[in-house]
Amino acid sequence: MEPKAVLSPQDKLDALALLVLRLGLAWFIFLWAAHKIITPKQYQNLARHYDGVDVSLTQIYLGGGVQIALCLLVALGVLRYFSYSSLLIMHLFTVMRRWEGFLDPFAINDRGFPINRNQVIDLAVLGAFIALVLLIRRDHFSVGGWLARHDRPRWWN
Repeated sequence: MEPKAVLSPQDKLDALALLVLRLGLAWFIFLWAAHKIITPKQYQNLARHYDGVDVSLTQIYLGGGVQIALCLLVALGVLRYFSYSSLLIMHLFTVMRRWEGFLDPFAINDRGFPINRNQVIDLAVLGAFIALVLLIRRDHFSVGGWLARHDRPRWWN
């Protein structure tokens, strides 16, 4: 089947930028998800500290596995609305749990280490996820983008 339209040079540039953004975000979340599998007890302690809940190792492994699967979908650009939005919502949850750090971004501990700088990184990543979701239709260098240009079923987009 012929593609709907040939990509213009600007479309290709936009698609390349979104490919870089998509792969970077998938890798960022993948690292956190992989650590859930590698060091699950650390995440049990985090859940207890930040959320006041006890979670089992099975729940940690399951959560990490789901996140890894979503990262693979995002990296490939498959089920884009679902996969990109799922990681966005997960990351938004993380940002909302740590909002107090935004109120004191320059706080340092007694050893001079900036203790709230990860929240600044979290905001940048949140902005990148929002941009990725808003620009899905320009994400041509993805499986979903390829399928859309070749009149394939929309549910894969």
